[in-house]
Amino acid sequence: MRAAWLDHRVRREAKSLAKEARAAIGLKRGLHGKGGDLETVTHTVEAALKSKDNATVRRQLPVLDALVDELVKRPAKSTARDYVESIGAAIMIALALRAFVVEAFKIPSASMYPTLEIGDHIFVNKFIYGVRIPWTTTKLFELNGPHRGEVIVFIYPCDPDRDYIKRVVALSGQTIEVRCNVVYVDGVAVPSVVSAPDTSYMDYNETSDSWYKLSTSRYAETVGDKQYFTFHDTERPEREKLLAAGTLTEGDARDFPLRSKPPNCSNAVDVAKGIGPQLLGKIVQEKSEAKVCEPREHYIVPPGHVFVMGDNRNNSNDSRVWGAVPIENIKGKALFIWLSYEKFDPFHFWRKTPGLEGIRFDRIGNFVK
Repeated sequence: MRAAWLDHRVRREAKSLAKEARAAIGLKRGLHGKGGDLETVTHTVEAALKSKDNATVRRQLPVLDALVDELVKRPAKSTARDYVESIGAAIMIALALRAFVVEAFKIPSASMYPTLEIGDHIFVNKFIYGVRIPWTTTKLFELNGPHRGEVIVFIYPCDPDRDYIKRVVALSGQTIEVRCNVVYVDGVAVPSVVSAPDTSYMDYNETSDSWYKLSTSRYAETVGDKQYFTFHDTERPEREKLLAAGTLTEGDARDFPLRSKPPNCSNAVDVAKGIGPQLLGKIVQEKSEAKVCEPREHYIVPPGHVFVMGDNRNNSNDSRVWGAVPIENIKGKALFIWLSYEKFDPFHFWRKTPGLEGIRFDRIGNFVK
C-alpha cells in the first residue's frame, strides 16, 4: 500500500516536471549547452510514464529535476518588486482591518468632556456590533446591539458624510426625560452624584485658533455596573441645594423635552447634505402641572434607534436637539486612546502647564469608559 502511494507521488511529480521542461524547450528560454540533455531526459520520462515503467521514472526523476533547476531559470524577483509586494500586502491588510475590525477616530469638539478631550485619537471597535459593507449602512450580519452607557461612533443622521461620537443613554422603545440635569430612563432617575462642584476644562475656538478656560461642575453618573463622569454648569450644585430646601423656582434651560414636537434633523443647525433614514420619536405628556424638576413628559425612542448624549451636558449638540440615531448608522464602540495632544508641536512633545500644547502622555492608553 505504501509503495503504491509513493509511486503515485513520484509519477505526479514527474508529470509536473516533464510539463515544465517541455514548455521551456518549446519556448527556448533560459536553455544553455545542456539543452539537448534536457530534451533527451524529458522524452525518456514521458515514455516511462506512458508505459507505466515506474522504475525508470524513479531513476530519471532526480536527473530531470537537476536539469530543470539548472537550465530552466525563472526570473528572480527584484528587490524593488519585493518591497512593492510587501507594502501592497500591508496596505490591503490595513484597509481590511479598517473596513471591518478597527478604525481610528479623532475627537474634534468638547462635547464628550471629561471622558474624551479635543485632540484625543481613539480606536473604534467596528466588529462588536456586526460587519457592514464598507462606506454603506448595510450590515452583513449583526453580533450585538449597543448597550446603555456605551460610547459609540456613528454616522450623523443629519449629514451622512460626518461621524459623531456620543454616549448611548436610552435604547429603542425606552422613554427618556431630562429635568434639572437628571436623566430619567423609563421613569427611573440615572444615579448622578457631584464629585467636583467647581472645576474647569480647556475648550478650543477654531475661529481664533486659541484655547480658553471654562468653569464647570463634575458629576459621577452610573448605568448598571458602568460609572463615568459628566460635566454640567457651575450652578447645578447650588440649584440642587435650593431644590432640597424647597426654594428652587425654575428648572434648567437644557431640560428635555421642552417642545411639543419631537426632536429631528430639521432642528439641527449643521444639515449639509440631506437627512438620512431617521424616524421620529413620540412625546407623551404625563402631567399637565408638575413641580420644578419633576418629570412631566417624556420622549419615546423610535424602533431601531438609540438616544445619545454628550458627557459635556451643557455643551453638546445631541439627540436632545436632532433626534435619535438609527442603529444602522452606528459604526462601532470606542475602545481606548492611542494618541492625545492639544496642539501638535515638534518642539514640544510633552504636556506643558497649564496644558496648551504638546502630547498628553497621561491620556495615552486609557480605555474609554
